[in-house]
Amino acid sequence: MQAIRVWAPNSARVRLTTAASTTDLAPGGEGWWDGPQLAPETDYAFLLGDSDEPLPDPASRWQPYGVHGSSRVYDQDAHRWRDAAWRGRPLEGAVIYELHVGTFTAGACFDSAVQHLDHLVGLGITHVEVMPVNAVNGRWNWGYDGVGWYAVHEPYGGPDGFKRFVDACHARGLAVLLDVVYNHLGPSGNYLPRFGPYLKPGRNTWGELVNLEEPAVRAFVIDNALMWLRDFHVDGLRLDAIHALADSSPTHLLAELSERVAVLGRELGRRLLLVAESDLNDPVVITARPAGYGLDGQWDDDVHHALHAALTGERQGYYCDFGPLSVLATVLTRGFLHDGTYSTFRGRLWGRPLDLRHTPGWRLVASLQNHDQVGNRAVGDRLTELVPPELLRVGAVLLLTAPFTPLLWMGEEWGARTRWPFFTSHPEPGLAEATGKGRIAEFAEHGWDVRAMIDPQDPAAYRGAMLDWTEPARPQHADLLRLYRSLIALRTAEPDLRDGDLSAIRVRFAEDERWLAVQRGRFRVLANLSGRPREIPGGGGEVVLATDRVEIAPTCVTVAARSAAIVRV
Repeated sequence: MQAIRVWAPNSARVRLTTAASTTDLAPGGEGWWDGPQLAPETDYAFLLGDSDEPLPDPASRWQPYGVHGSSRVYDQDAHRWRDAAWRGRPLEGAVIYELHVGTFTAGACFDSAVQHLDHLVGLGITHVEVMPVNAVNGRWNWGYDGVGWYAVHEPYGGPDGFKRFVDACHARGLAVLLDVVYNHLGPSGNYLPRFGPYLKPGRNTWGELVNLEEPAVRAFVIDNALMWLRDFHVDGLRLDAIHALADSSPTHLLAELSERVAVLGRELGRRLLLVAESDLNDPVVITARPAGYGLDGQWDDDVHHALHAALTGERQGYYCDFGPLSVLATVLTRGFLHDGTYSTFRGRLWGRPLDLRHTPGWRLVASLQNHDQVGNRAVGDRLTELVPPELLRVGAVLLLTAPFTPLLWMGEEWGARTRWPFFTSHPEPGLAEATGKGRIAEFAEHGWDVRAMIDPQDPAAYRGAMLDWTEPARPQHADLLRLYRSLIALRTAEPDLRDGDLSAIRVRFAEDERWLAVQRGRFRVLANLSGRPREIPGGGGEVVLATDRVEIAPTCVTVAARSAAIVRV
């Protein structure tokens, strides 16, 4: 049974409506309204004031009819968990795999995704990061337009489907990180302002600001985070765009959240993680409380930008400060390029200096590709289209021997050629049209060639984004997949190659000749990004992995064009 309770300070009257009856709720103080208990699988909705328009529960755990329909009582205890011995996995030593449930498989659901978990185990993945699964408008979406924060998107399999997926991951030794969005709500199906002051004046990039200074709204966010960790056995949360959380409270929401999660972890006897997406380059995010927010890790876009620009030669937009090997050397030894330095793209100083003595590199999550950096290109093209296969291998070596926590984007490990553009399925014609036009105008403003862009509302944008699971068996894809497996296995076996001590790394490079040598304990990671063989100073040693020909001499190592090698010295 579920006791009905809702926060609706904007209304002088609140009624509960079901198929059987309509009942007035009793005021419970401070804007809360209390009602009867309902049996599992009962459909219900709220009527505010004298309106006869049924509205879904702001904290609905189940939205079987979509974000505009009635809510359904969900029994959290119905699923029989099989992971009683599971204790979670730490971020240190992790290899993360980011996936979007709707395009990971043609089945586009949790149960279909389970069928490929053994592939991830064989690859050497430790943590599966799932893009947002909360209820969104329409059938398919990236997930960042969520409005039903407590409900699991029904087309994916609903709450039971997600629990089966998490259980299956744990059975294979895979931890699950869930991407959650608390900085804004989607443009359709957001009924929260009808109930109370969930939003406040002002906007960020994606919408109106969430009213984090209001205690009930703050509790709404924190309780949601705890629900995923407690009721769905999720091992950690990836917190979307925390720089867009406008919170002037004495204790920042993230600091309060990290404290509550730590308490919950002790109660459950499980390792729970919080990882932020932030472009602030500010160590306060991963600095221990009370001086910082106390999160376990954060995404590091500077590493992505340095690798991407070095491999592709792109310099548009935020890549303008990246590309030289000197920049790559900087991020490998300092974590960020912009740590109080001038950002040309932003037109001002950016970031704060990191104290490397207290910031192990594994707290920074780095990638060659991810949903943002692929999906927010004009046509959603992957690195596979931007660089030759040889440089894909070089990028893999540099990422998977770096001192950071590596994150792979689904299909990256075999060089997937399926594009992954922005896609939506808004059923409202006006919103659908505005989304497409707005997207094209935005990219045109930033200098992209928009002629090849696909309308986000075109079903082909979504269907074309689905991974092609026949690719890994094809020779060129299979070769890259073997390399990724070998690199991850080597990283796992050799502590020097996953050591997060940035101060211990030594980098040499030749800008004109386009080679880079990274000392990682007993290993030298050599990368030649040029179109001809290069002699890299420092000879001797044993080649433990190479993407092409390598010749070791007493004073140098000759590395073939567009290739990389790992040498034990």
